[in-house]
Amino acid sequence: MTAKECSRILEHKSDIGKSINKLVYFQQLKLLKMTYPIVPSKRTENVTYAVRDIVVLAQKVKASGKEMLWLNIGDPLKYDFKTPPHMIEATYKAMLKGENGYSDSAGIQEAIDAIKNQADKQGIKNIQNVIITNGGSEAIDICLTALLNKGENLLTPSPGYPLYNAILNKLEAHENPYQLDEENDWQPDIADMESKINDKTRGIVLINPNNPTGSICGKETLLQIIELARKYNLVILSDEIYDKLIFDGGQCISIASLADDICFITFNGLSKSYLVPGWRIGWGILSGPAEICKEYSEAINKFTRARLCANHPMQWAIKPALEGPQDHIKEAVQKLEKRRDISMKLLNQIDGISCVAPKGAFYAFPRLKDGTDDKKWVEGLIEKTGVVTVHGSGFGQKPGTSHFRIVFLPDEKTLENACGLISDYMKG
Repeated sequence: MTAKECSRILEHKSDIGKSINKLVYFQQLKLLKMTYPIVPSKRTENVTYAVRDIVVLAQKVKASGKEMLWLNIGDPLKYDFKTPPHMIEATYKAMLKGENGYSDSAGIQEAIDAIKNQADKQGIKNIQNVIITNGGSEAIDICLTALLNKGENLLTPSPGYPLYNAILNKLEAHENPYQLDEENDWQPDIADMESKINDKTRGIVLINPNNPTGSICGKETLLQIIELARKYNLVILSDEIYDKLIFDGGQCISIASLADDICFITFNGLSKSYLVPGWRIGWGILSGPAEICKEYSEAINKFTRARLCANHPMQWAIKPALEGPQDHIKEAVQKLEKRRDISMKLLNQIDGISCVAPKGAFYAFPRLKDGTDDKKWVEGLIEKTGVVTVHGSGFGQKPGTSHFRIVFLPDEKTLENACGLISDYMKG
């Protein structure tokens, strides 16, 4: 008997007779020597994570002996990027000094001050709270948990990062996706965003630069989002983890720098720009008027205290990272610009594929012929060529369209080989 079968039987029993005792029912199963599994919570049924889920198939294909070209994981250290030495030195010194126990729940003061100083330089005012977390993902989890009740919803970008949907499912809250406009450099569709707001909407998620498209929101778009938040009393939760990996001399504006009269959470961390994804160091900055943010801030602190603290020794790398040498960022951007350009040229030459050039991060979101089953397409690509990408439906996309996500972190030769194999696959 499977977990789902067992669950359905119990639900049916409960429906037709409240007097039936579930414990007695399980005892009867035992007497009949029937096995029954532990039934997981229903909230897990819709939790998917496309970026990692596709690796299960890829590992099976790899085990068959096929050479794999990995264009799926946004980890620079899987390729030819290196962690800045002064950050490694800072954590090593911290461990030798004995900084290996618990830190304060919110984080060490030196790191919090460095985060505040950088936020101030970006123009973020009215900072009410800073929490240092186990990666930006924990900051997102804590702040969503402190905000949302069962049945409420959060406006999320489509395409967008699947972590938000996973957390919302856990909370029994709902994803309320707004469209990014592919015809307008993947800018948020403000009219679509406003049309989705209802009396259960609590906030707006912005991923800027965006994962998976690599788009960057323009200032006018950001101001329009702020106006919606004012009008409907919404929190803006801005994920800015890629904000230093910007191409062509462009700029990524932190939305919290454009207003100080509404509530913002700004998420960031060391993982991407500072090349230490495995250190799991991120943070959240709560800004806005104290009278608006006070209760929400304390709710965030409750969850922050409950999980004790973030990775302590690695927190000592935050100040050296933010205030020390930044040469590695310039070098990384130069590499990524070149690899972006090669990828865009080769992908856009393939019949049946088109791609809007990303302006930041290290992802692209090529479009397939409308109506293509993008998941089956990606699975076939892996099985036949060994090129690992991620299906666009795992990130959300406009109904009727089909996409896949690539990372252009690999060296130029790998990208050329991968695009060649994709071209061959498209020819059948």
